[in-house]
Amino acid sequence: MHRDALNDLAAFMVVAEEKSFTRAASKLGTSQSTLSHTMRRLESRLGVRLLMRTTRSVAPTEAGERLLGTLRPALDSIDAELTGLSEFRDKPAGTIRITATRHAIKTVLWPVLEDFLPRYPDIHVELDVNSGFADIVSQRFDAGIRLGEALAKDMIAVPIGPGLRMAVVGSPGYFAAHPPPRTPQDLAAHNCINLRLSTAGGFYAWELDQPDRGIRVRVDGQLAFNDIEMVAEAAEAGLGLGFVMEDAVAEAIADGRLVRALEDWCAPFAGYYLYYASRRQPSAAFRLLVEALRRRA
Repeated sequence: MHRDALNDLAAFMVVAEEKSFTRAASKLGTSQSTLSHTMRRLESRLGVRLLMRTTRSVAPTEAGERLLGTLRPALDSIDAELTGLSEFRDKPAGTIRITATRHAIKTVLWPVLEDFLPRYPDIHVELDVNSGFADIVSQRFDAGIRLGEALAKDMIAVPIGPGLRMAVVGSPGYFAAHPPPRTPQDLAAHNCINLRLSTAGGFYAWELDQPDRGIRVRVDGQLAFNDIEMVAEAAEAGLGLGFVMEDAVAEAIADGRLVRALEDWCAPFAGYYLYYASRRQPSAAFRLLVEALRRRA
């Protein structure tokens, strides 16, 4: 295959995945006009239309979707092999792309990177801060960090963090005006701060557990966020009850800025896992980071 044809196919995949010439051109480091010319040249060479263009969006045609389905695994395989060549260097090198929640980055990944990155100056780590459950294969991430119960079956999952616990919290001022809930059912009478899940689109149901039973509670209130850190801040401001990671508010609880409720309904659960596709061949740089995370777990 001619080198220009391979470059054109790689550019098509970026346009099809980004669904925008503007975003694709920025990602590829070229101009929109050059990229548009490249796509017309590719379509002319293949004799089929690959993209449907409107003033607002770009989408692959049926032929484009078929080509995209072939290109993804092929180019991913080439990319993995090229990355694997870094093993022959004197020093490990390469870029590792990871998607994770803000809490996971702060509590599990950040402490490892503080020691890891200075030791391996030729390894670069790109972090995507995202509370949703990303498809790491289609979005071309090397790995993701999430809680264990949400992992797909075709993923390799490595435990990298200690057990976690949730906490129902409110400010002293809030509890001065509202009696603390004694049971999960009591939450119906409280102004609770909701968390919207970016992947599912709906509000998170509070998962309250005791050793022998559990319950999922749909709460209601005046405020909702898509960031759990904002939930904690709003609870501290007296705007309602929040359901947050215990370690994230431990200092505020110790200082008396937040007060716990339903503590006996907040049982510990398994912590974070690093997950990656089982069919993807990890690079030497990635294996080093996995080992560093595993040692700290």
